[in-house]
Amino acid sequence: MDSYNMKLTPEEIEILDGRRGETLQKALKSVVLYGETFGAERLLPIEGSIHLVTSFGIPMLTPVFDIMDELIKENLRTKKSFTVDPRPLDYENVKCNPLQKIVFRIMYGKQEMYEKQLKEVGLKDDNAFTCTCYLPEVGNMPKKGDILSWAESSAVVFANSVLGARSNRNSGVIELLCGIVGKVPEFGLLTDEGRKAKWLIQLKTSKLPNAQILGSAIGMKVMEDVPYIVGLDKHLGKGISDTTINYLKDMGAASASNGAVGLYHVENITPEAIDLGESLLVDDYKTYIIGDEELNRIYESYPVMWKNTSQTPKKCFIGCPHLSLGQVYDWVERIEEAVKISGKGKVLIDTILSASPDVIQEFKKDKLALQRLNGIGVKLTYICPLMYMNNPLCAKEPIITNSNKLRTYTTARFYTDETILSKITGLK
Repeated sequence: MDSYNMKLTPEEIEILDGRRGETLQKALKSVVLYGETFGAERLLPIEGSIHLVTSFGIPMLTPVFDIMDELIKENLRTKKSFTVDPRPLDYENVKCNPLQKIVFRIMYGKQEMYEKQLKEVGLKDDNAFTCTCYLPEVGNMPKKGDILSWAESSAVVFANSVLGARSNRNSGVIELLCGIVGKVPEFGLLTDEGRKAKWLIQLKTSKLPNAQILGSAIGMKVMEDVPYIVGLDKHLGKGISDTTINYLKDMGAASASNGAVGLYHVENITPEAIDLGESLLVDDYKTYIIGDEELNRIYESYPVMWKNTSQTPKKCFIGCPHLSLGQVYDWVERIEEAVKISGKGKVLIDTILSASPDVIQEFKKDKLALQRLNGIGVKLTYICPLMYMNNPLCAKEPIITNSNKLRTYTTARFYTDETILSKITGLK
């Protein structure tokens, strides 16, 4: 035990001594060494459910499967049932040609086996596959101040910023091991000091900015630092509403993928900013002013990864991160109105809305809304669009999206919501 610098409880020492089995010993040792790497002095009890980032059965992930098998053999489960990122495949709603399917069968050949493993170590249920686990329909919604162990970047930044919970951007598998031992190392965004803002973001735009582009601008400037944003409340209003939640969800996902933001504060809107105000700023903070010209510069800087930039789009993905129930309804309404005005009747491009299985299930209870969705030719899926585009054959397709996260990690071409609507409906 002398090799550990961390202050350990008698229970933790007992586990590390191997008195509760070798597998639990290895799990806790991994968590302790992970914490010591980042200077953690102790472990904290996890208060909410964990969320796993690794949801795909890629055959090369043999070490992950082996760890799962060892946990299962020793009957070790997470303290609370957990959620996990989206599934990769849905052939019914996201069409693939035979060659693409062959590649997918190779890429995700262990999916069925891995999902069985997930259930045996504590997966909530068959619907628990989503990157927006915090939505009410899914139910993994931590409370303000809850200590978490999550890894999915868009979920981490939402939990920290909008809900006021506390989680670092942990690596995959570490969050699972933390869930098994029920403890997480105290460092970074779990500490008051680590939640201080090093950047003051002054928003000076003529109207509410596109959430994806604003998040992109912030992420690329501050990288992993915490920003304190002022001026957004002038457009969104003070406090939290459904509209604000959806906006912050997408803005945060862009800041986490275009940079590495795990927490942001928004004056008069997010919980810690309401409680503490500008005292959240460190003394030597930096300032970044964002106006209309800066957002346009950011937008124009995005590279187009298509071989032929003038190609007609083949698919459009909307929902990365997964859409909320309100966003699904909103897109159905906007697309339906646009196809009526354009006189087309249906979308001109294969358009796919992506949402959690629980949100889809709730939406489908509304038979009229489902009829409207089908009537305009739009599909609703539970997959992660990023996992679809990881297929090298799919990556060659000209695919458009309104997601800055999907643009960042794939060859998808980013457009604003308004341009997306025009392209998929022919609306001028």
